Formats: sequence, structure tokens, C-alpha cells
Amino acid sequence: MFSVQRRVEFRDTDAAGIVHFSAFFPMMESAEHEALRNFGLTVMQPIQGGGHLTWPRVSSHCDYLAAARFEDLLSIDVSIERLGRTSVTYAFSFRRETVEIARGTITAVCCVWMPGEPLRKLEISAELRKTLSALVLVQS
Repeated sequence: MFSVQRRVEFRDTDAAGIVHFSAFFPMMESAEHEALRNFGLTVMQPIQGGGHLTWPRVSSHCDYLAAARFEDLLSIDVSIERLGRTSVTYAFSFRRETVEIARGTITAVCCVWMPGEPLRKLEISAELRKTLSALVLVQS
């Protein structure tokens, strides 16, 4: 598991000063990017031929459990709930100290993009799978 902290900014809140539901999605994506960078990866990995290995999102979900407010310091835990043949499902847990605020997921599909060509789904390589496995939740 990987964890990052983020302070709630004014722009994240609604008129009542509570984090707006939609603000959790960019926070999840930012935490995912931080986790990937921590392992030397990126969501736009350059490849030979001028293209990129990229990860378009096919699903996102968030459950809200408690309110977070302006200037709260949130810990966002990132793990991989499922590492499939061509896709990965990230799991996120938001906490303020010991209070769980929200839980969410993002599913992304491994694709290759080459200039002048459409996106093409790609099997996750053994090397990439090995790197990502550091974030996989232990299944019981």
C-alpha cells in the first residue's frame, strides 16, 4: 500500500465548507499518480516509436462515509484491488486521523498510443505486472 497526504483546499468545498463529492475523483487520480511515480512509473509512459503506454479510465466509484472540511489533512491510501490481464483496479481510502472519510476505486485499461493511430488495448507486461504487484492487496 502507498499513502499520500493532501490538505483540503477551499476549491474542494461546497457552500457549507464540506468537501464536494466530485472533489474526491481528482484526489484519487492525483494519489494514483503519486503512487506510480513512487515506483518509477507514469500514466503516460513513453515507448519506442514516439508513442505512450497509457491508462484510460473505464470505471470510477466513490462511497462517502463522513464529512471532510476545508483545511482538513487527509491521508489517502492507494492499493491495487485487482490486477487483471489488461486492466488494473485501484482502491483508495481517505482518512482524517482515524476517521475513514471515503472509499473509492478507479479501473484503468493498459493501452498503447502511437501517433496517427487509435488507442489499442495491450496486455500488461510481466515487468510492469511485477512493479505494480507491490501495490496489490493481499487476498485472503
